[in-house]
Amino acid sequence: MKNYFHIIIRDPIITLLKQGITPKKIALGLAFGMVIGIFPVIGSTTILCTVAAIIFRLNLPAVQLFNWLVYPLQVLLLIPFFHFGDFLFGVEPLPLSAQELVAMFQADFWGSILSLWDTSMHAIVAWLLVGPPLALVLYLIGMPLVKRLPFRGTSTDA
Repeated sequence: MKNYFHIIIRDPIITLLKQGITPKKIALGLAFGMVIGIFPVIGSTTILCTVAAIIFRLNLPAVQLFNWLVYPLQVLLLIPFFHFGDFLFGVEPLPLSAQELVAMFQADFWGSILSLWDTSMHAIVAWLLVGPPLALVLYLIGMPLVKRLPFRGTSTDA
């Protein structure tokens, strides 16, 4: 497990530090990549992370690394985001088991599409409430961790 952590996370971060990327930019990439990585719309995070990296002038590989690492979390958090969003809007949560979804689509295909659209929009609002504070916490945790890596570069930007 230690080797896996080193190969997948630690070594790429050290490589970025050796290339002159500052710990601050890496910690921001970590925060953005992880928070955008749990965005409750499957298939959208790569584009969203790319846009965020360009806008905030972050290292794209760093942002995408953390986006990729949290993909299992994105899948696990879909239902909680759906339910939290529906709770925020005061609507009944959709039945989300496979059998219930199939029955829902068989009964009313277009109505089901609209219901899923609404649920997704509610989940995005829930993510917008959770994401910014989570990004701040991840940045504050990530910054000292990146600084503690065994690399002594010439970068002075904290």
